[in-house]
Amino acid sequence: MENLATQLDGFRTAWIDRVGSAIAGTIAADIETLRGSGIVAKARTEGAAFPQLALPDQLGRPVDLGMLADERPLVIVFYRGGWCPYCNLELRAYQQKLAEIHAAGARLVAVTPETPDNALSTVEKNDLDFDVLSDVQGALADALGIRFRLSPEIEALYRKFGHDLPTHNGDGEWSLPIPATYVVERGGRIAYVHVDPDYRKRAEPAAVLAALAHLAQPAL
Repeated sequence: MENLATQLDGFRTAWIDRVGSAIAGTIAADIETLRGSGIVAKARTEGAAFPQLALPDQLGRPVDLGMLADERPLVIVFYRGGWCPYCNLELRAYQQKLAEIHAAGARLVAVTPETPDNALSTVEKNDLDFDVLSDVQGALADALGIRFRLSPEIEALYRKFGHDLPTHNGDGEWSLPIPATYVVERGGRIAYVHVDPDYRKRAEPAAVLAALAHLAQPAL
């Protein structure tokens, strides 16, 4: 089975062939601008406390992340929305590793800026057996330091593609979280984090499983 990076790279190659080098170049340049903004350096990293917020799941039920972290380690995957093909590939890759994540004693949840209704559509489309939480007002992404406003060039491009983020996300904003993955140890400390402004790159499930295995090792 191909790893996630291979799947993502394969999609990107086919996508560039389809949309052309001009659009691909605009997006690549915007990614580098975001990388140069310093947003990653300001984001919460290993050793910091994960924010203890409650968010609605895909059925609108409140889920308290602080309470979940008190019970067991968490794997928390931020994705941009069900309209993003890279995100769907990522979610399906984690679904395939769900049994291994559970065997490591952890719980997997995904977080999206989209409304619960749109989160439910993503769950159903990808046959996910884990909860997807809606960070509709961006409170969790803001607390982690990973939310940003789209540039005018990318906003125009997304309008052209039909990605109506203000409606999808229900907040009237053209903003997104940087895709990010966290392993949170029991008690709420961040033990592993992957944050990359290039949304075409995601944390490998194997790296997350390795982080969970490290948590299970006794302290020397």
